[in-house]
Amino acid sequence: MHNGRMNPASPTAASLDWPDAELRRFLAEQALPAHYGLDVPTYFLPLAAYLKKSAASIAPLFVGINGAQGTGKSTLAALLRQVLQDHGLRVASLSLDDFYLSRRDREELARKVHPLLEVRGVPGTHDTELLAECLSSMRTLTAGAHALCPQFDKAVDDRTADPLVIEGPLDLVLLEGWCVGTPPEHSAALVTAVNALERYDDPNGRWRRYVNDRLGSDYRALFRELDRLFYLRAPGLADVRRWRLEQEQKLREQRGGATLMSDEDVVTFVQYFERLTQAAFRSLPDVADVVLTLDAQHRCIASRYRQG
Repeated sequence: MHNGRMNPASPTAASLDWPDAELRRFLAEQALPAHYGLDVPTYFLPLAAYLKKSAASIAPLFVGINGAQGTGKSTLAALLRQVLQDHGLRVASLSLDDFYLSRRDREELARKVHPLLEVRGVPGTHDTELLAECLSSMRTLTAGAHALCPQFDKAVDDRTADPLVIEGPLDLVLLEGWCVGTPPEHSAALVTAVNALERYDDPNGRWRRYVNDRLGSDYRALFRELDRLFYLRAPGLADVRRWRLEQEQKLREQRGGATLMSDEDVVTFVQYFERLTQAAFRSLPDVADVVLTLDAQHRCIASRYRQG
């Protein structure tokens, strides 16, 4: 991640070519609306070109993708991976979600530190040591070698038995996650609760202090390994809530009506992320190398690239 002035235009003179047939197939596979396809040539193919150029001088290039729940981080990572692989790059895509602690480990953490830590999501509920090992191994992967990374099944709230196998060598590693690259808050900001969850379930602030301390220690060390940081900027928290509800509704359709969470559960769940989501709104536009601004209809309406 770099310091410098933000440029409202893409730093690349031209985006990468990508056949319309491949774009249509991607939209169908991801069950995306047609308007997403309109944003691909305008914003996302120039972003792929930027990555291709960056990876030519840093190999492997490590890129973080941050965005609140429902902003489309995993979709963007999948798109960039497909486009860049089609242009000859060797790309690995990881999700911070796959590095959640096991259910048993979170139950133990909840007993020792705070009951709210049983719920996956916030800093402190990931296996940062394992993620650091995976990232380190991918830096030196050679032809014929591979790295093993965990996979997490949210339906059972635990890791799967089958790891993700990543073959070397690599040109680019994408790491997407809602808090990737987010700096910790100042301790004074933790005093006042931001929602009902914090007021009633964390009245003395022990949970949010633990989360913030972890964000400022092992998570910060991890994020320093990133060469670039992208930020998908949502218009506001109300849109994040709505998008997260839409995600759950989409899951219900895919599962024939079955659901992991009710609408009420989703509203409560978002409160776990509210504090750091709001903090990211304030800090990441000045920290990220690329900022992609979204509107309330989920359209990308602007991009800014850091110079220097």
